[in-house]
Amino acid sequence: MADNTKKQVPLRLSKQLYDAIAAWAEDDFRSVNGQIEYLLTECVRQRKKNGRYLPDKFDVAPELDLE
Repeated sequence: MADNTKKQVPLRLSKQLYDAIAAWAEDDFRSVNGQIEYLLTECVRQRKKNGRYLPDKFDVAPELDLE
């Protein structure tokens, strides 16, 4: 039987990123926590699908257009 317990993880986000995720979550009728969990789940699925563990430039911060 699968273990359905969830782990709590402290997470620090910039205000801009949080606000963008919160707006997206509202559009998708999810909580911010639910949206973050959904996004992480989709990222893991994509990694499993294409077999890539790291992006091409893993040491460069992504440019986020949050305005």
